[in-house]
Amino acid sequence: MNETLHSILLHVHSIGRWVVILLLIIAIFNSLVAGDRPFIKSDANTGLLLIIFVDLMFLIGLVLWYFGALGYKSLENYPGGFSAAMKDPIARFFGMEHFVGMLVALVLVHIGKAQGRKKISDKKKHMRTMAFYLIALIIILVSIPWPFMQSGAGRSWY
Repeated sequence: MNETLHSILLHVHSIGRWVVILLLIIAIFNSLVAGDRPFIKSDANTGLLLIIFVDLMFLIGLVLWYFGALGYKSLENYPGGFSAAMKDPIARFFGMEHFVGMLVALVLVHIGKAQGRKKISDKKKHMRTMAFYLIALIIILVSIPWPFMQSGAGRSWY
């Protein structure tokens, strides 16, 4: 992959995480304080916007994972093979843990959004969407290479 394109995609992916985190917090907060309030169009629109950004970040991340130096290629070309790569915490994080964590979070966000379309009470819709979004948020926060983690050492906050 072209180095300039890789840098652009990495910056977009890094900045986009903040949009996803913010949208998840908004959706969780809305569902948490909803009580018996009907599941209204703004709840559905927040979920839709969340789905769009999560899917977009996943697609950009998939391109970075496959074509970038720290993802699939690093596992494929790791000296000593795949088992040796799994013993290296950085290679394991970017090659497997980050990818799998974000894939699980993406699935949870989609399931959470689908809960809002079910023919159940509005209170149950809010509680279910909140639960799936909250679990997805926790998995996303754990799967991000933050600057204070070993996997994110030397990286910026954006």
